[in-house]
Amino acid sequence: MARLNVNPTRMEMSRLKKRLQTARRGHKLLKDKQDELMKRFIDLVKKNNELRKKVEEQLTESLKDFMMAKAVMSTQMFEEALIMPAEKILLDVSRRNVMSVNVPVMKFERKGGEGASIYPYGFAQTSGELDAAIKKLYDILPNLLSLAEIEKSCQLMADEIEKTRRRVNALEYVMIPQLEETIKYITMKLDENERGNLVRLMKVKTMINQ
Repeated sequence: MARLNVNPTRMEMSRLKKRLQTARRGHKLLKDKQDELMKRFIDLVKKNNELRKKVEEQLTESLKDFMMAKAVMSTQMFEEALIMPAEKILLDVSRRNVMSVNVPVMKFERKGGEGASIYPYGFAQTSGELDAAIKKLYDILPNLLSLAEIEKSCQLMADEIEKTRRRVNALEYVMIPQLEETIKYITMKLDENERGNLVRLMKVKTMINQ
């Protein structure tokens, strides 16, 4: 490991020892953060897989009903029934901090006129399959938003884990070994200078005593 290019003085060694102490403390904190992030990330991934499976099953069931409705209704009637939605869905996205990661929090709100229904049509000329498809799709919405929230959180956490891992490795395999090697070098140099001074003093003493 290459050492730092510094002057081998006691002041420099004292400064490097403080840097080494700070680096070791930072390494421990980052390692703890990395471990906790990994734990939460794994929990989120498990939850994501379970929710995705559930949402995909619900979407499949809703799609089947839509296909059945399209089969029993004329194309014109099917399109006219869905062309003008009776209400709006407003999405509010905020953020919360999890281990220095700003993960999204999604909430939705229905907005419609007085007595608004989720069905944007009358029931006289439409099929029950279309009613079932729209009801299922509407019921899926909370889970769909939760899935989007969790998947984005997983992505952000994965990015933060990678950044933290790089910092941990930089400290563990580069900075800390460099500081240790440099401190070792300065210690050897100072000991060597001290031995040189001792030899000179002994020579001077010998010359004086002659």
